[in-house]
Amino acid sequence: MEAPKSVVREIKARGQLTIPKKIREASRLEAGRLVSIIPVGDSIIITPNQLELDEARREIKRILRDSGLSADEVLEGLKEERDALYKESYE
Repeated sequence: MEAPKSVVREIKARGQLTIPKKIREASRLEAGRLVSIIPVGDSIIITPNQLELDEARREIKRILRDSGLSADEVLEGLKEERDALYKESYE
């Protein structure tokens, strides 16, 4: 299965957000499944695993270590990606 691409979606008045079907399927997110929502700078990570905060921190540190990137570099990359997606979607 090809990895789903990033998408832009609107958050509804009651804070609801629809995750596209391809992303739900690729992440094995089924109705009723719990997810963790982890703030990272001005971004968030939604993971299908119910991680405790300490586990989430360890996982993020491992990802940063394995990638060789600093947290600031990752956050800057996310900002660039968001800017590109915004331009693609709205300009």
